[in-house]
Amino acid sequence: MATRIPILSEVIPAGEGAMTIDAPMIARMTDLAGDLAVNLSVALIILIATVLAARWISGITRRMLSRVAGFRNDRTVISFVVQVVRVVVYVVGFIAVLQRLGVQTTSIIAVLGAASLAVGLALQGTLSNVAAGVLLLVLRPYRVGDVIEVGGATGTVQRLDLFVTQMSNANNHKIVVPNSRVLGDVIINLTGQKTRRIEVLFAVGYTANLKQACAVLSGVARAHERVLTDPEPWVGVTDLRDSAVEVTLQAWVEVDDWWQVRADLIQQGKEALDAAGVEIPFPHQVAVAYDPPAPGPDPVEQTKPEPEPQTPPPAPRRRRLGRKA
Repeated sequence: MATRIPILSEVIPAGEGAMTIDAPMIARMTDLAGDLAVNLSVALIILIATVLAARWISGITRRMLSRVAGFRNDRTVISFVVQVVRVVVYVVGFIAVLQRLGVQTTSIIAVLGAASLAVGLALQGTLSNVAAGVLLLVLRPYRVGDVIEVGGATGTVQRLDLFVTQMSNANNHKIVVPNSRVLGDVIINLTGQKTRRIEVLFAVGYTANLKQACAVLSGVARAHERVLTDPEPWVGVTDLRDSAVEVTLQAWVEVDDWWQVRADLIQQGKEALDAAGVEIPFPHQVAVAYDPPAPGPDPVEQTKPEPEPQTPPPAPRRRRLGRKA
């Protein structure tokens, strides 16, 4: 018992000293946890405010551009500028969140500046799409709502973004083409002009009256209410095929009326030619009876004569030489 009392007397002061040493550390950890909670809360508030501010500022930008006479009917410029403004607000808000969390943004910018060559090479395709989007916005070869043909795809332009051009075709398929490919390829704007020409090819027989056929088709085009009178419709013989004469009908219409008027001219032109008795040839197939001849006999194999045995030539005789006595 006497040996245990000194041990307890030594342990109790040591525990009290440890508690006095850990108290400042615990207080410091508590302060750090409180600061971290405050920073996270403020960062979350900044993030929410950034999202709301991006929507608000983009809405204001859209309304301001809609009041400008040059951009009022151009949705391409409005959507592009609104997207750029939204991205800029997001970037500013993200930098503010990083600063609130204690991240040194200046050092990050310095590192990015030092590695700009590597970043530029890595993002070469992406940056080229952005640069191509800006050039498309400046050159404006097409606008939102135009029907274009690019890269083998045809569709109506829905949006012009920073990186891609979005289109939809007649089957309502979504087509996404990178801006760099759009700028580097041939762009055919089918609705870039106010008027558009319709060209319909008809085939008549060689025995038909060509002047009558041209007059019938010309009357069909002139009688259509949506066909423009300036330029006037044109009909003429354009080719001599193997079994028909090609007659071409050309008429000018408004861009929005192109599809329907073309279908009307094809149907009405065919009906008018039939009513006028003009023959429209088409391929015919004639069945001919064919009785193949019976196959001939198989060829007889001729046997080769056996070669005659050859007798070897007789061996030469040897002469014996006698000795003289």
